[in-house]
Amino acid sequence: LILYYQHLTHCFQCLEVDSLFFFFQATSESFFLYDSMDQVNGSVVTEFVLLGLAQSLGMQFLLFIFFSLFYVGVILGNLFIMFTVIFYSHLHSPMYILLANLSLVDLGLSSTTVPRVISDLFSDCKIISFHSCMIQMFFIHVMGGVEMILLIAMAYDRYTAICKPLHYLTIMNPKMCMLLVVTAWVIGVIHAVFQFVFVINLPFCGPNNVGSFYCDFPRVIKLACMDTYRLEFVVTANSGFISMGTFFFLIVSYIFILITVRQHSSKDLSKAFITLSAHITVVVLFFTPCMFLYVWPFPTKSMDTFFAIVDFVVTPVLNPAIYTLRNRDMKVAMRRLSRQVVS
Repeated sequence: LILYYQHLTHCFQCLEVDSLFFFFQATSESFFLYDSMDQVNGSVVTEFVLLGLAQSLGMQFLLFIFFSLFYVGVILGNLFIMFTVIFYSHLHSPMYILLANLSLVDLGLSSTTVPRVISDLFSDCKIISFHSCMIQMFFIHVMGGVEMILLIAMAYDRYTAICKPLHYLTIMNPKMCMLLVVTAWVIGVIHAVFQFVFVINLPFCGPNNVGSFYCDFPRVIKLACMDTYRLEFVVTANSGFISMGTFFFLIVSYIFILITVRQHSSKDLSKAFITLSAHITVVVLFFTPCMFLYVWPFPTKSMDTFFAIVDFVVTPVLNPAIYTLRNRDMKVAMRRLSRQVVS
């Protein structure tokens, strides 16, 4: 009952109650409604409260401009890469096909949170329904899992191109490329479903303040009306340790590639480093926030918000710039596509 009345108190903070009679009437009616819901699915929480990023009107306008500009950049930049790879046949090689899929994932990852953040900036009561919260968490981890595997596939592609150039076309044939892409999406879905099946059936009957501007498994699990220590460990192992392991694996792989190139020819070392520096930058930008968010969750509310913004806003808009500015073929193809669009 105490948890129930705490929940009602928070709900009425977003409403204006004109009479005491209405309060008791709503309380009695809601009690039977929530009790019947609890019998059906073991949960009395039908919505969650998200955290506001700013209180003052000036800061809200500043964040609105920031998120809007970056999200437009995410959409235009990643769509431009996808269309460029699709419409130019000489870019139908494994490296560019993987890059187009990475752009699709970045676009999807940003779209799961940023539009919601923009719409909530000027809202007094930032409420998200239970089902919307679950859907948001699911797609965040689908896109995150796919991006991890795609970055591994791109590292393997660069290793084959730099260390085994004579066998590149044999190893990275179209069938192998499609296999890597399909594997990335399958593993991403499995990664999300593995956590989602545990969370969807948890009983939520008390506090519903997520404590962040978006829903995620570690935050929502803490709101369940049961001991979730083991489940939190499963989420940490699934998302945090996998992120950390993948990050160190990729860094070691790039170092191994550079050492191999140096042993064969010191002249090609600078060219290989320039090629790999873009990949290393993307890996650091993507995995550093993931490790802080899942291996060491909630260091402080400000740091947690900062790393989430980097993962959902900054990294997806920087990836197109990083890969196109360092790639001559992409720049030429994008200039041609721009001229065709203008004409």
